[in-house]
Amino acid sequence: MRRRTGYLIAVVVVVASAGVATLLVSLAPEPETREPPSQIPYAETAMVVAGSGPIPVHGAGTVRPSAEVDIAPQVGGRVVWVDADFHSGRRLDAGRTLFRIEEADYEYRVREAQAALAARQVALLEAREDAEIARAEYERYAEKRSGDATPEASPLTLRIPQLEAAEAAVKREEATLAQAKLALSRTRVTAPFDGIVRDESVDVGQLLTAGQPVGRLFSSDAVEVVIPLSDADAALIPRLWRPEPDADPVVAHVVAEYGDAAYAWDGYVDRADASLDAETRTIDVIVRVPKPLEPGMSVRSGRRPDTGPPLLVGKFVEVVIQGVVPASYFRVRRAALQTGDEIWTVGGDGRVAIVPVRILQRVDDEVFVTGALEDGQPAVVGGIRFATDGMAVRAGPAPDR
Repeated sequence: MRRRTGYLIAVVVVVASAGVATLLVSLAPEPETREPPSQIPYAETAMVVAGSGPIPVHGAGTVRPSAEVDIAPQVGGRVVWVDADFHSGRRLDAGRTLFRIEEADYEYRVREAQAALAARQVALLEAREDAEIARAEYERYAEKRSGDATPEASPLTLRIPQLEAAEAAVKREEATLAQAKLALSRTRVTAPFDGIVRDESVDVGQLLTAGQPVGRLFSSDAVEVVIPLSDADAALIPRLWRPEPDADPVVAHVVAEYGDAAYAWDGYVDRADASLDAETRTIDVIVRVPKPLEPGMSVRSGRRPDTGPPLLVGKFVEVVIQGVVPASYFRVRRAALQTGDEIWTVGGDGRVAIVPVRILQRVDDEVFVTGALEDGQPAVVGGIRFATDGMAVRAGPAPDR
């Protein structure tokens, strides 16, 4: 009896548990239905922009003088005077006297040459007189022999060689006098052009020899910047190898940093070296900048402050040359350029189109290309690493750079 009661209790517990479980299951909320994750990849895009105007050619180089010469006397002697401004960094005008050499020896040579010339001129007068007398005597002799054949007078009889020798002697002394005067004028050493003194090493009392360098002067009219460019970049510069005399020069802008600001000067492409650099295999393009001593234009404000710096020789600068103007081209982010010079564009239907392009120029984070693109067309710049024509993608704008 006691065993039967235990079985009944067990059955009741099992039935009750099953009922409770059934009730809980029936009362539980239905699980949320979730869509399976999409299998279409997400692509970041940036807009293709139709280009206009010249394509910029970027380069960099060091400013150098357009002309630079050694300052050296053409005659020797002791220095008796030096210009107070003949010092490194000073600006000098063309024709300004830099220093003078003692003139006494050269003045003596001038007087000596003048005296020698005067003596030769007297000798020439005597030779002319002798030649006239000789011709008159010969003519009288010929008249006396009017009936007989008169022999022709020799040049020596008429004293022609003596006269020519006297004339030559005068010319020689005139040349000697001119040379003496030239040497005297060269005791005054002048600046050959408007320029800036790079260095000098001369003082009063110093004994100099002809041709001894005592300083350097470079032109202040213009400076040059030598820019090494690849042949692809050089090909973008108009008329680089075939300049046209009547055509406007190719514009270039030179930018230099000074303190915490940047300043710009206007220049132009002057020429290019006719050979490649042996080490870098690049083409050296020379940009010329007139009036480098004028203050540069502030890149930040677009104004030319009076307190702005000049374009200093030896300064490392960046240069932007206005290149060719293609009939049509496009600008895209550098990240949009894929292997094989391709751009992946996304159409309105979310399908990828692979467009081959030709690269014209790379500038910072931007690429200039030609190809079958359209202005405002989305181009893939991230999110996917491979694509095929017609592949579906979910496109969205890439974050701002």
